[in-house]
Amino acid sequence: MKRILCLNLLVLLFACDDGDLQIETIDFDSASIQNCDPISVETANVLFKLNTSEALILELPNGAFKNEISGGAVEYAITASGSTKATYRTFSDNVSTSYFCSDIPLTEPTVLEEIIAEGGMVLITTTLNSDEVTYEHEIQLSTVSFVTSTDQRITNLAIDNFGTVTTTLSE
Repeated sequence: MKRILCLNLLVLLFACDDGDLQIETIDFDSASIQNCDPISVETANVLFKLNTSEALILELPNGAFKNEISGGAVEYAITASGSTKATYRTFSDNVSTSYFCSDIPLTEPTVLEEIIAEGGMVLITTTLNSDEVTYEHEIQLSTVSFVTSTDQRITNLAIDNFGTVTTTLSE
């Protein structure tokens, strides 16, 4: 009986998970788009979505938003080293807007993993609102490719519709 108990304990010991972080999906469908600074057509913009202890961050270059009708989607290539980036972060605890918008960087929650997208596209379609002063910029993500530090590709990316932001025509 003791041998069977010891054997069962050994099996359980070796069958335990080694604790590696496994990210299988990225789902920000129910999260709303946020930003710290007002959206500007004259500067680069950083937008993000939060989902409890996760964040999806989108960096867009100067000129990505224009106060003019686009007549279709304008494409920006996502690269790890370019001016258009998509970053996925996991945190040790729930994260809030103040983590990104504080003048003094917060130390908590801590970043557990940061994955910068290796490729993909940002598609921005701009329309003029009926008030003829406000432009709406619909942001879509396409074929975004995240690869972890252990060379595992994240699958089932439910982030095609990033959201819509507005800019106002300057007078």
